[in-house]
Amino acid sequence: MTQPMGDSHRRFLQTMMAHGIIDKMMARSLHKHCCEIHKAQYAHDRLDEFIGVINSRLQPMFMQIRKGISEDNGFEYYALVNLANTDVTKMSSDYADNELELFQKIKQGNYTLTTRCIIDMDHFIRTVYADRVKMCSICRSIALQGQLCENPTCDIKIHKPCVARYFKDKEDPRCPACDEFWPHEIPEVGQSQSQPR
Repeated sequence: MTQPMGDSHRRFLQTMMAHGIIDKMMARSLHKHCCEIHKAQYAHDRLDEFIGVINSRLQPMFMQIRKGISEDNGFEYYALVNLANTDVTKMSSDYADNELELFQKIKQGNYTLTTRCIIDMDHFIRTVYADRVKMCSICRSIALQGQLCENPTCDIKIHKPCVARYFKDKEDPRCPACDEFWPHEIPEVGQSQSQPR
């Protein structure tokens, strides 16, 4: 049985609607703040469960608070996203109809998408470009940017922040799938600190 949605959940959702996307640290802080303000039960390790209550109420409106990872810095973010193209859900997106249509028609070229865009368009990208999109072999999120294994029989791609964490302190970096030597430069953990949009 789903926990009822209280004022703490409503405050959290209102903040998500105002910001659109927040990092995990801010989400945890917001969760604590909302529970304290409204005297609701708080547990620091129950953020996803707390968001699950909100998502159960958003489901009939085809909206959801989703977690995603920035390809730039590897940090986790939460974004309020549309699951369907209706008049109600269009209000939560940063993108106008013509911008969303453009994303859906792009077929070739090199493009960089913001963390918010990747989280918002995740389902569409996985569905429409299933044969071309690669998933990061470490975090299992969409990998538009990253490093590819150079073994022609291996087909894995890893985000640079995931590369940094996976190969940290390894003197002889090897592909996690085929065990071939990983010839790419291993970035420092936390090297990129750019902010999502």
